[in-house]
Amino acid sequence: MMAARTQADPLIIRASGLSRSYDVRRGLFGKPTLLRAVEDASFTVARGKTLAIVGESGSGKSTLARLVTMIEPPTAGQLTIDGIDIARATPAERKHLRRSVQMVFQNPYGSLNPRHTVGTILGEPLAINTDLSAAVRRQRAQSRLSDVGLRPEHVDRYPHMFSGGQRQRIAIARALMLEPKILILDEPVSALDVSIQAQILNLLADLQARLGLSYLFISHALGVVRHVADDVLVMYLGRVIETAPVTDLFSQPRHPYTQALLAVTPVANPSSRRVRLKLTGELPSPIDPPPGCAFHPRCPHANKRCSIELPALRAAGQGRVACHAVEEGRLERVPAFA
Repeated sequence: MMAARTQADPLIIRASGLSRSYDVRRGLFGKPTLLRAVEDASFTVARGKTLAIVGESGSGKSTLARLVTMIEPPTAGQLTIDGIDIARATPAERKHLRRSVQMVFQNPYGSLNPRHTVGTILGEPLAINTDLSAAVRRQRAQSRLSDVGLRPEHVDRYPHMFSGGQRQRIAIARALMLEPKILILDEPVSALDVSIQAQILNLLADLQARLGLSYLFISHALGVVRHVADDVLVMYLGRVIETAPVTDLFSQPRHPYTQALLAVTPVANPSSRRVRLKLTGELPSPIDPPPGCAFHPRCPHANKRCSIELPALRAAGQGRVACHAVEEGRLERVPAFA
């Protein structure tokens, strides 16, 4: 079993004004257009805690994950992980950070190489990053399998011999091989049956409690987020529009978009009377976003100011929200469920 680690600094991730843009061509002879996938995102993640990032497809969640995992560099802003500014990190520090931040992908059917045994899959991170012998790598792989609820003899089997839930356990075991401090969980249970989802979420909670792991949990399922997150960050078209502790966000959502997301979240209690907020239209194109608040074409509370002025992320209760209607007092806080 792996030993838990303790650190003095309460924050392991600090992001300030983080942005990522791409040059995109429209057609063979078209001029490049700037696509702002993530714009001016600021957040922190405490050690041993979970920050959930929610929003529709195309809101920038996965791009933000790629920035934190250092798969892509930010276009602007500052990102500090485990006390190291990644923009100024030395090669040795970057190597340390890449071992400290690991990722679990959405689809366990596609994230594991079907040609390799589980032992080879789990041992690969050690083969690349350490000088450990094959025997020691095999022993470590067996230990990690035990950590995620599988048997040591499974190292000699192939991915197709396992169910979806077991494959995701293997993917989690692979992410733990280098003893990371941070796991980026990109929709880790969305491809699984509901009963299996609960098992994987319980496993992640147990690993976090035992190992002191920090999670960046990306999801569009707010029902799941409610039970796993400590804090929630809501994104819309690349921007953070609301952030708050999970209990505050679910009991008193402030942004109209957050209220709309919660209004369509399934609940177990059929007698619960929920507050409805109907949205019209679809998520705008990030290549040609609306002026002002990007949400204003779909917002029932929008006025002229919303269509011309970008709202700033301001303190509201225990969190922050970017909404002119909230700032002006035109939009009262309403409970997600009444």
